[in-house]
Amino acid sequence: MRCIKRTLVMHTPAPCDDGSVFYLVAAIVAAAAAAVGWLARPLSTDPDERRRIGAAVSAVDRELAANLELTTMFDQTKQAVTLENGEFARHRTTLERNARPTAAAVAALYERMSATESAMERRGPANSLRPEDRGLIEAWEGDAREVQRSLRAVLDAQPPAGLAAVSARLQGRFARH
Repeated sequence: MRCIKRTLVMHTPAPCDDGSVFYLVAAIVAAAAAAVGWLARPLSTDPDERRRIGAAVSAVDRELAANLELTTMFDQTKQAVTLENGEFARHRTTLERNARPTAAAVAALYERMSATESAMERRGPANSLRPEDRGLIEAWEGDAREVQRSLRAVLDAQPPAGLAAVSARLQGRFARH
């Protein structure tokens, strides 16, 4: 049995009741994932810049190798030597632009170079070295070897990818000039 007074009501579905919101959200998520994926692709390096980095690293590496050879000669002859420092000054901007942490370590090493040379020239009785001077020279040698390893690692470094690439791209895009 039915009700005698029947009220006619127009059936209107609730807004977004047909499931289209799900598809809309899915499309937005897919678009965002595609944008992040595009931004996260590995950064390409300029071949000329890569060549300049290689030349800078090679020149500073050769200079450090020569300085280590000179300190070895000092260890054997106890004659003070003058360490080379021209290549880093020439290639400093290239290294700072492309390998900032390594460039900072190299700069710190080169800043200590004059103190190391002075320690080689100071003499005690019977042409001996004071223990603190010997420690300074040996510390400089060890740090020079470590800097050489980090310089060589710059050449093997892969271009940034993933979140590092996204960050680099966004910082480059929105950098204040």
